[in-house]
Amino acid sequence: MTPLQAIILGLVEGITEYLPVSSTGHLILAAAFLKLDDPSVKSSVDAFNIVIQGGAILAVLGLYFPRVLSMLRGLVGKDRDGLRLSINIVIAFLPAAVLGVLLDDWISSKLFSPGPVIAALIVGGVYMIALDVWRKKKHPPVAANAPQPGLDINDLTPAKALFIGVVQCIAMWPGTSRSMMTITAGVMAGLRPAKAAEFSFLLGLPTLGGACCYKLLKNLKNASDTGTPNLFEDLGWTPVILGILVAAISAAFAVKWLVGFLNKHGLTPFGIYRILLGALLGALVLADIVKF
Repeated sequence: MTPLQAIILGLVEGITEYLPVSSTGHLILAAAFLKLDDPSVKSSVDAFNIVIQGGAILAVLGLYFPRVLSMLRGLVGKDRDGLRLSINIVIAFLPAAVLGVLLDDWISSKLFSPGPVIAALIVGGVYMIALDVWRKKKHPPVAANAPQPGLDINDLTPAKALFIGVVQCIAMWPGTSRSMMTITAGVMAGLRPAKAAEFSFLLGLPTLGGACCYKLLKNLKNASDTGTPNLFEDLGWTPVILGILVAAISAAFAVKWLVGFLNKHGLTPFGIYRILLGALLGALVLADIVKF
């Protein structure tokens, strides 16, 4: 993998990881156009795409450092709101932590193919549009300078956090988007869209961190067991470091932009985009330009 290819994949990962548009779908397209979908390096590229999520984690840690610090203070008994949020994050994280390990191999072998990914993109788009229509009927639009209806992140109950965590598990289906499921679940739980996005970002810290470490260790163990090159031997250290750094910078910009966009426009634009992306990916697969 060249430095330029790593930068492009890092940019795609960073921009799409926290947007409800499916980073998987975009990385598949990017890898195809960069000629990185060759079977000989596919497993390493797949691992690379998970490992550079570390950059997205760094972005949230930087942008939401006061909130993270509050959570840490809560764990030592010095911030009640921080403790409540920490507990809710752990509760929401647990379902994916358990099912992710149990279903990882099955998902990779059964669902990581054109049909399931394209279906997830299009169905997810329809779902987001329908949810936006439902929310606007329940909460009619307010003036631009008026408080948006819905709960704050500190108002979330453990039961609602568990609901968000269970819904997050649906995102294990490739092409669905973890951000889409957690943001929309937060909206259904009563959070304002921007606050649902914030909870989604914070939930991404253990979820993406766990997936990143698990996939990296799995790649290293498999390489050791089979005597094949691991991720770093196959692609090189420089591309991995570049990918993480670029993902961190681009994710920071994407997160800042998303909060403001959701406040103004809601979920529908992302739903439309997902449907168009699914149609494009389907056309490219049929034309044998993109391979899984």
